[in-house]
Amino acid sequence: MTILITHLFLQQYWWIIVSLLASLLVFLMFVQGGQSFIFSLPENDNQKTLIVNAMGRKWEFTFTTLVTFGGAFFASFPLFYATSFGGAYWVWIAILFSFIIQAVAYEFRSKPDNILGKKTFDIFLFINGSLGPLLIGTAVATFFTGAMFTLNNENQVHWETKWYGLEALLDIRNIALGLAVLFLARVNGLLYFVNTIDDESLRKRSVKRVTWNAIPFLVSFLFFIVAILLSDGLVVDPATGIVSIEKYRYFHTFLRMPFVLIIFLIGVITVLYGIGVTIIKGGIKGIWCSGSGTVITVFALFMIAGISGNPFYPSLFDLQSSLTITNASSSQFTLKTMMFVSFMIPFILGYIWYAWKAINNTKMTEAEMNSEDHKY
Repeated sequence: MTILITHLFLQQYWWIIVSLLASLLVFLMFVQGGQSFIFSLPENDNQKTLIVNAMGRKWEFTFTTLVTFGGAFFASFPLFYATSFGGAYWVWIAILFSFIIQAVAYEFRSKPDNILGKKTFDIFLFINGSLGPLLIGTAVATFFTGAMFTLNNENQVHWETKWYGLEALLDIRNIALGLAVLFLARVNGLLYFVNTIDDESLRKRSVKRVTWNAIPFLVSFLFFIVAILLSDGLVVDPATGIVSIEKYRYFHTFLRMPFVLIIFLIGVITVLYGIGVTIIKGGIKGIWCSGSGTVITVFALFMIAGISGNPFYPSLFDLQSSLTITNASSSQFTLKTMMFVSFMIPFILGYIWYAWKAINNTKMTEAEMNSEDHKY
């Protein structure tokens, strides 16, 4: 056992943990997707109350997972934090701002005598629901397409553009993944409404909109995947540590890691099944297939981004500044200590599942909202 706990083993272990947290975060962004329908889906205030409270009962799961993901990434790969937050800070500030106004909206939307009015907080929820997934998807795309930074011998970062991260919006591949995450979140949000809210009119309109949001999701997702597989990628020589360019690097990575390719395909098929069974058969449990497929697919993408010698944060300005799980990680002692703490994760997941089931024990109804003392 002692032999297995090398620094490389710990670096790979923590990349897997970070990838799993990222996968859960993308699934839980169905909350943001649902919020983005706050003005377009409900026909009256009662239905809007149902939608807001369906999302309100889950928003803390998403927020907590976001914080846990960020904390685990920071502790295990601090050089990424120093580089990305130190350079591409406009993107991260925009993401954090969108989540701050979400928390404010849920806290104060239904407070008596609030001076801003419900509509202001509804706009906050819409902004978070639209901007959050789009920017997170765009930022994650740079794990494949790269960013404009250099590091000196003391690992001090220098960002090579004056846009400080916003230049990522000029790469159509980054935009494609941002749109894919946004429309996937919207699809999962609709599937969650179908599964959770007992309102026939709302259910029918949700199912109808699943189709119109699944199409742009599939188009943007397929565009990103094909573009990445046909693009050049970076590879690190394990002996010298020198970073070089390789044609079709991510395609080759899939072939070298067939297990990851298989789970990627299983994930995509499971997402499509969840969408199809809802549209064609009128099923109400599509969220569980689509959600589990989302987790599996995102996990596979993170695997090819950081494992098998690929830099997970390529530098477009200086290849040798690119970040890998080996040059960006914490010390062996830190990672090992954190690994023992991480053994508590299954218990935390078990508690989350228990709390989730308790909240979703019965479907939400308009009558329940009218008798509820605490509403968002």
